[in-house]
Amino acid sequence: MAVLKVTFTKTNRDKLAQVLWVLNWVSVITGIILFSLGLFLKVEIQKRRELMSDEIHSVPNMLIAVGLVACGINFLGGKICYECVDMVKFLRWKLLLLPYIICTFFFTFCILVGALMCYTMRNNLEESLFLGLRDAMRYYKDTDTPGRCYIKRTVDLLQIQFQCCGNDGYRDWFQIQWISQRYLDVSSNEVVNRLRSNVEGKYLMDGVPFSCCNLYSPRPCIQQQITNNSAHYNYDYQTEELNLNQKGCRQALLEYYTQIMQSIGLIVLIIWLFELSVLTGVRYLQTSMENVLRLGDPDSESDGWLLENSIAETARYNFNIIKSLGKCYQVDDDPNIDVPSTSQQAQVNVPTRQIPLAS
Repeated sequence: MAVLKVTFTKTNRDKLAQVLWVLNWVSVITGIILFSLGLFLKVEIQKRRELMSDEIHSVPNMLIAVGLVACGINFLGGKICYECVDMVKFLRWKLLLLPYIICTFFFTFCILVGALMCYTMRNNLEESLFLGLRDAMRYYKDTDTPGRCYIKRTVDLLQIQFQCCGNDGYRDWFQIQWISQRYLDVSSNEVVNRLRSNVEGKYLMDGVPFSCCNLYSPRPCIQQQITNNSAHYNYDYQTEELNLNQKGCRQALLEYYTQIMQSIGLIVLIIWLFELSVLTGVRYLQTSMENVLRLGDPDSESDGWLLENSIAETARYNFNIIKSLGKCYQVDDDPNIDVPSTSQQAQVNVPTRQIPLAS
């Protein structure tokens, strides 16, 4: 029994072909949208590649590839649907339609995978940002080191733009030396004592870079001796929430990219549903046109369906095909594989003539 069988008149078949022709051209535009979304996400990740330990380009590359394939497949689909109005032209595409539908089905599945990847990218992105920001903070002071001189500017712009501080918070700066050795007065007893007090010989202090200062602070920013209340007038660091940015940069970047990926994922899901509906229409057009050929009357009514048999019967039929293909390679079960052929037996039984050797 056919699955979702629908009866089409000639007028309905012609209208279906025309509508699918238009929808396939719309799908070409959706392919361009997919390509643009992947390119946009790739550029956004590339902007802050210094703050990530691994380059996470699997999702944007997937969207870019799917977008390009969508343009090609839907362009071909539009041409096929346009010519299916004429029965003579349909015969040219008859053998190609089923492979086209199968390829398009797997292509729409790839679109769904791309949408799901947008929602599952968060964990990998969070780990990459944690490690990347940790290393960037360590290299913050290396303004004279080739390959790292740009890190300070990148981190400062990040903390100002996203109003964040540190990896998880401003206290992360207390655990690293972020001031370059060249700016430390080694003749000062305070500096020497601070260096000696650390096992690794680092200059650690309860201070943060200027970029951690909150833009909405009601007082001049306090970025040195943050935890020392007596060092500042009318100051309590536990209540001065507006003095420094409280949010960590990892959380700020994660929220930024998550919002982008969720928006892209929603758009890709809508495109997937649209492509699936176009594919369904093409399948109805193919089966109804093939039934017209069987009837022999181009103006007669014909049935169209998604599957000629039920889902269970279709699955069983395909499984039997795969099983029969597997048996073709099981040559070890041939009962005559070790039996010599007639020509081989004749060669074994033919006596050889003894040629006397010359004395």
